[in-house]
Amino acid sequence: MNELRILGILIPDRVKDALKVQQALTKYGCSIKTRLGLHEASSETCARNGLIILELTGKKEEWDALEKELTVVEGVKIQKMSFAL
Repeated sequence: MNELRILGILIPDRVKDALKVQQALTKYGCSIKTRLGLHEASSETCARNGLIILELTGKKEEWDALEKELTVVEGVKIQKMSFAL
């Protein structure tokens, strides 16, 4: 069965957790087809929290491993959408 998976990663404290999250994203970089990072930024403020949206590609086992690695980062929350193709 073919599947399309979108992964949402909420990072409550980018300053504290960005390095750990980036290390996991780099490790599984070949499984990431599209990456979109969002956070509040203006001339007056730069939010500490952020949201990353990933479109995954490749093997499902790699997706699951990436998700597992991200869930051990304290505070980081993961949501996923899966579509059967």
